[in-house]
Amino acid sequence: MAASAARGAVALRRNIDRSVAFVRKIPWTAASSQLKEYFAQFGHVKKCIVPFDKETGFHRGLGWVQFSSEEELQNALQQEYHIIDGVKCLFFS
Repeated sequence: MAASAARGAVALRRNIDRSVAFVRKIPWTAASSQLKEYFAQFGHVKKCIVPFDKETGFHRGLGWVQFSSEEELQNALQQEYHIIDGVKCLFFS
């Protein structure tokens, strides 16, 4: 699953621009709207994608965040860690 997620991130970055980051260990209690709200503190979030498992109805604990610019992405990357619903998420580009 990690390999296919990484391929998805690469494809997403090729199709749009370099302002996309990959997020792992998203808590089960968080929705894409909550991720978008959290990362908005670093800049304008154009899109937030959190894929769901069709069988379980739960998201897979990973996703992508697209910012309006590379500078906004860099603002988010400068943060040492990101905590959403009490869970330390992994965030990288």
